[in-house]
Amino acid sequence: MLERLELEAFLTLAEELHFGRTAERLHVTTGRVSQTIQKLERRVGAPLFERNSRKVTLTEVGRQLRDDLLPAYEQISAGLAQAIAVGRGALVRGMVRVGWSGAWCGNLMVQAADRFRVRHPHCDVEIVEVQLCDPLGGMRAGTIDLQLTEFPIREPDITIGPLLFAEPRALMVPADHPFARRESVSLEDLADATLVTLNDAHIPRYWMDRYFPRKTPSGRRIPQGPATNFWPEVLVHIANGVGVSTVSLRAENFHQRPGMVFVPFRDAPPIEYGLMWPTAGTNPLTGPFLDIVNEIARPIRGAPHTPEELPQPDTTGRPLG
Repeated sequence: MLERLELEAFLTLAEELHFGRTAERLHVTTGRVSQTIQKLERRVGAPLFERNSRKVTLTEVGRQLRDDLLPAYEQISAGLAQAIAVGRGALVRGMVRVGWSGAWCGNLMVQAADRFRVRHPHCDVEIVEVQLCDPLGGMRAGTIDLQLTEFPIREPDITIGPLLFAEPRALMVPADHPFARRESVSLEDLADATLVTLNDAHIPRYWMDRYFPRKTPSGRRIPQGPATNFWPEVLVHIANGVGVSTVSLRAENFHQRPGMVFVPFRDAPPIEYGLMWPTAGTNPLTGPFLDIVNEIARPIRGAPHTPEELPQPDTTGRPLG
């Protein structure tokens, strides 16, 4: 039978992959965490973590043990939390509606929703894809309580939460375009191409200037192509040689097709993804859901560009991601 500290130290370290942060969360010393993990490894008869001076990673045995233990641990924790809530007359009920843009954002929100339902079995979660042509519409209409989408957003009626991760940018170009033969492109190169953009009727101008600029850094005009409403339109335009479009470099993993090439930018700022919610009328479940998103995202924050470090998404996707 596992001791409580062994269980919590193992699962917390499996999430944080950092002894110091694990110790801080468990309110014990780093040495105590290390001793506890070593004791557990002796009981298992195999290493659960690989450690060196730079990082901590799970071994295959460690990953299997985490996958076997975590659902039961979360169910027990949720049952205890519910019992306490009932005892205090504070049982949580209701629904939280969460939005996402970018396939990896959607996958992270799905993971958070699964964990949220375990901890709050009397609550429900609705997951909504946020269309980039109207990134704030759902929150303003009251149909989305919390969303994980592209920064920057600077609106008085929207509260900005933490930046979770950032993705390097690429230029999506037709396969026969001159840029397709390059190893990288510059923002200045956009003046020599037609930029397929978004319908910006409901998008802040500063957001468009960040991702679909009208001028290069030196002030050269960028030819503006079709203004699209949906991601499939962008793919069609690029594949048919109409123009180019800015995307997350990760998009190549999901949208690569004949007639299309993804070329990294060497000087464009990354695409930043963060949490946001309506300032007025905040859903009381937003806070608990936000906490869970942060739990899941914490191990990837600060090192977001390696595919295996981000939740693996499905193959749907959107502009910029």
